[in-house]
Amino acid sequence: MRFDYRIVFIITALLFTLSASLTLINYVESMDSTRKQLKNSSLPLTLDNIYTQIQKQIIEPNLIASVMSNDTFMKDWLSHEEDEVEKITQYLETITNKYNMFTAFLVSEKSQNYYTTDGFLEKISIKNPNNAWYFNFKNKPEKSEINIDYNEFMGNSLIMFINHKIYDDQSTMVGATGVGLKTSYINEMLKYFRIRYNFKVFFINDAGEILIAEQGIDKLEQLSNHPELKALIPDIINTETQLFEYTEEGESYLLTKKYVEELDLYLVVEAKVDNFTQSVKEAFYFNIVVSLLVTILVSIVVILYVRKIHTKLNELASNDTLTGLPNRRTFQGQLEHFMSLKARHQQALSLVFFDVDDFKRINDEQGHDVGDEVLVNIAKTLKSTIRHTDYVARWGGEEFIILLIDSQLEDATLIAEQLRKNIENNTQIFEHVKRKVTVSVGVTQVKENDDADSLFKRVDTALFQAKRVGKNSVTTVE
Repeated sequence: MRFDYRIVFIITALLFTLSASLTLINYVESMDSTRKQLKNSSLPLTLDNIYTQIQKQIIEPNLIASVMSNDTFMKDWLSHEEDEVEKITQYLETITNKYNMFTAFLVSEKSQNYYTTDGFLEKISIKNPNNAWYFNFKNKPEKSEINIDYNEFMGNSLIMFINHKIYDDQSTMVGATGVGLKTSYINEMLKYFRIRYNFKVFFINDAGEILIAEQGIDKLEQLSNHPELKALIPDIINTETQLFEYTEEGESYLLTKKYVEELDLYLVVEAKVDNFTQSVKEAFYFNIVVSLLVTILVSIVVILYVRKIHTKLNELASNDTLTGLPNRRTFQGQLEHFMSLKARHQQALSLVFFDVDDFKRINDEQGHDVGDEVLVNIAKTLKSTIRHTDYVARWGGEEFIILLIDSQLEDATLIAEQLRKNIENNTQIFEHVKRKVTVSVGVTQVKENDDADSLFKRVDTALFQAKRVGKNSVTTVE
C-alpha cells in the first residue's frame, strides 16, 4: 500500500508539473500577444476612430463659431445696426437650430451688450464675476478658446463655450461670438468611448492641464501631478502621434495622443493594460486550478465545490442582486403555491403591482448609480411597510409586486396607499435624487376562477389606469 501511494504521488506530481508548465508557457505567450496587439493595433485604431467622432461632435461646433466670427453680416451689424436687435437674434437662432447647438451668442465690445437666441440678455461688466471670461479672453493673444462655465441665464447646466474674437478691417477686436454645448452631451460621448472601447479619453493643453474629461471618473487635473507623466510631458506635447507607457500603484498603463489643431488641444487616449490582459490571467488561474483538481483527484473537494456553486446559483436564480428581494421567477412560484392554498383554505389574497414614475428620467439625468440607489431604498421601504407574512419581489426594472396574505381588496388598498406615501416622503431617496420620487400602484384581489395570467393581466390594467390618471396614485380593479 505504501508503494502504491508513492507511485500515485509521483504520477500526480509529474502530471501537475507538466500541466502547470504548459499552462505557464501559454500564459506568457498570450500576455505578450495581447500587449503587442494593444500597442500596435487596438490603441492606435481606437485613437483614429475616436478622433473621427470628435471631429464631428466637437470640432464641427468650433468651425461654426469660426465662421460666425468672420461673417460680414455680423461685422456690419456690430458697426452700423446694433440697435436692430431682432436681426442678430434671428441670426443666432438660425445658427442654433441649423446646427443643433445648445446656444449661440454674441458680445459687442462697443456696447458691452450680451446677445443670445433670446435677444439682449445683459450688459457685461468687469465687476461681474460671471463676465470675467470675456475680459480674460479679450486680453489673451489667442483668437479663440474653449472654456467650461455656468451661465445664470441658461439654467444650472455646465456649458462648454467655444469663443472666437471678431475683428474689423483694421484688425481691431469688436466683439466675441461662438456657440455653447451642454457638457452632459460631451460627457455622454466620453462615457461612450470608455464603455464601448474600454479606454479613458480626455483633452489636455500645452501645459498638460486636463481641460475636458468624463465627469465622475477619477482623473488628474494636470499631468504634472503624476511623477512619471510629468517626465513625459515634453514628449507628449508635440504634433507627432506616439505611444507612452507608465505605471501607477503597480498598474501598467498605455497612453497615446493626437493633436487636434482646430481645438489647439491634445486628444489623449489611455488604456489600463490589466483591463485587456485580465481575461488571460483569469484563464491562467483557472487552468492551474483545474489541473490541480484533475491531477490530484480530490473528489471530495470537487463535490464540495460543486455544492457551493450550486447553492450560489440557486441564490442568484431566486433573488435580485441589487435589492436583495426575490425575483420574478421566485415570486411566480410562491404565487402559485398560495393560490393553491387559497382554494383549499378559502384564504383572501390580494396583489399590489407598482412601478417608479419617470424612472428613465432619473437614470438619464442623474446616472444609473442614482437610479440603483432609488431602487434599493424602495426595497427597504417595502420591507418596513408590509407584514412579515406577505411576499414582495422585484418584478423587473423599476417594477415591484406584493402578494398580501389574508387581505381583502379594501385592506390591500390601504396598504398600497400607505406604501405610496412612504416612498413619496422617503428622505433617503430625496437626498439621492434631490426631489421626491413617486410610484403608481395597481391593486386587485384574487378571485375564485383566477389563474396567474388573468390575475397579472388585471393588476397590470390597474397599474396602467394609475399611470393614465396622472401617476403617483393607487387604482384598484376588482
